[in-house]
Formats: sequence, structure tokens, C-alpha cells
Amino acid sequence: MMKHVTVIGGGVLGTQIGLMGAYTGHQVTFWLRSESSIGRTQPKLERYKKMMIDELERSKQLIGNPLAAAYFPKGLIPDPANITVAKIDASIETARQRFEEQIEITLDLAEAVKEADIVIEAMSEDPAQKKQIYERLKAVMPAKTILCTNSSTLLPSQFAEATGRPEKYLSMHFANQIWRFNTAEIMKHEKTDEAVFNTVIQFAEELNMVPIPIYKEQPGYVLNSLLVPYLSAAQQLWAVGIADPEKIDQTWKIGTGAPKGPFEIIDVVGLETVYNIAKRQPQAETEGTIPNQITKLLKEKIEKGETGIHAGKGFYTYE
Repeated sequence: MMKHVTVIGGGVLGTQIGLMGAYTGHQVTFWLRSESSIGRTQPKLERYKKMMIDELERSKQLIGNPLAAAYFPKGLIPDPANITVAKIDASIETARQRFEEQIEITLDLAEAVKEADIVIEAMSEDPAQKKQIYERLKAVMPAKTILCTNSSTLLPSQFAEATGRPEKYLSMHFANQIWRFNTAEIMKHEKTDEAVFNTVIQFAEELNMVPIPIYKEQPGYVLNSLLVPYLSAAQQLWAVGIADPEKIDQTWKIGTGAPKGPFEIIDVVGLETVYNIAKRQPQAETEGTIPNQITKLLKEKIEKGETGIHAGKGFYTYE
């Protein structure tokens, strides 16, 4: 078992990865860049702790319903067939204890990684930022440590040499609401050691994830290869004035029966992540193009603090 897990970054997925690590019995350390980063991360941690415990509480209502197996949060309750109210209550108590005792936050990078069995980099989709942190990690990470990136769209081969340990570097990508949508896409590059690849697959199982091994590099893995074009199509309709986000979402939900529309999903993912993906499009810098208009519109919302559900406002307003 990987005992010590370090998460680099405290964004939407970084906080969820750390909480799932603690929930499943790992010692978790978050490294953040500044005091202001701590101020932004702590409310996310509290929000996702509450969401996870609320999910456990709601699961009590599903016990005994033969049609409810698909609705249990599998990351929190991996064996719903044998679950009882008493077991859920025990899980809630364990979660509260581990969230309190097994999570640390530090601004000292060397301290954050000194005992790490695995480091998961969960920074924004900015290649320059990732290379900068890898350069810093090279100097302080123990030789034993496996380094993973949670990048949504970037390939591990882009950064493998910058890490100083290409054989121990690969991608490990999670879906949002990790406790419910419990997949871990694990993608190697040509220099990843096969034993390391298999170790990370086993680590995903430790986190109550379903491992999705990816044997060839693919931008966007499996999930985002499907999701990003869908979100991009919605943004194009908005950017050229075909319809507003609420009606685009409504159309999709009525037409497909999906619980969320594309702009609701963007609010969950976070507008900063979507903006970073959008600005890498080939025509994003060319005035008058649709990709350029999308990036301008997203940037306007980000500058107003409308970065998504964790900020209380994105395309929609949240309590």
C-alpha cells in the first residue's frame, strides 16, 4: 500500500484526490504555493468533506432497494451489496476522523514530499507551470517516489524529461466528484517502467477507483476525448450568439435525458480549466475566430470571479 500521498495543488480535483486518499487510509500532504492558496483551498476541502459525508448519509435510503445498486457512491461504498446502516455510520465516523488526522497542508515543498510514495501533480493546464514545478521537485523528491500528473489533456511525454525520472512518471486522471464517478485513467508514455505502471494501477484500486489502463498516449485520455468536443460545441453556440447557456443546457437535458447540460458541467469543472484548454486551440490568438471569441468570453467571466460552482458563481449562481 502507498502510505504517503502528496498532492501538488489545491484545485477542484486536487482537493478531491487528497480527500479520497485520506478516506481510504493514506497519509495525505497538500503542497500549496502561498498563504492565499491555502485560503482558497480550505473552503474547497470543507465543501467536499461535507459532500462526501452527505453522500454516505443519503446512501442509507438505498439499502434494501434491489434497483438502487447503481446509485451508491462506489468510491465511498465499494461493496453496496453487503452494506448496512451500521457500516455506513462507521464509515462516516472513520471519514471524519481521517479528514481531521491524516491531512496536512504545507508551503514547504521539500517537507511535502520527503516521505512521499507517490506525488500527484494537480496544477492547472499550463505547460509552463508544470515544468516549473517539476524542476523544483527534481531537487527534493526521494528516489523511490512515483510522480503522476492529473493533467486533463496534456501528454506525459511532453514533461517526462523535465521530471528527471521519466521511468517513474505517468498520467493518472480522475473524473470530477471522484467519490461517485470513480474512474482513474492511467496513461504511460514510452519510457514509463512497466512495473511503475502496474503499481499505479494497484494504487488506483487502493483509492476505491476503477483503473482504466491506457496503453498509448492519447490527448484527453478516454473521458476527455469524449467530453472536450462536447463542451467545445456548446461554447461555440454561445460565442456566436446562437443561444444562451441556459437554453443550450435545457436543450441537451430534454433531448438526451442527461442530468446536467454542458455549461453546468463547465461550472463543476471550473472555468479556469476550460479557459486553459480553450486558449491552446490553434486559432485562439487569431482575432475574429470562434476560438478567440470563446477565450475572450471565458476570460471576462474569470476576471469577474465567476469561475464556477466552487466560487459560488459561474454560468449559474450557487448557494
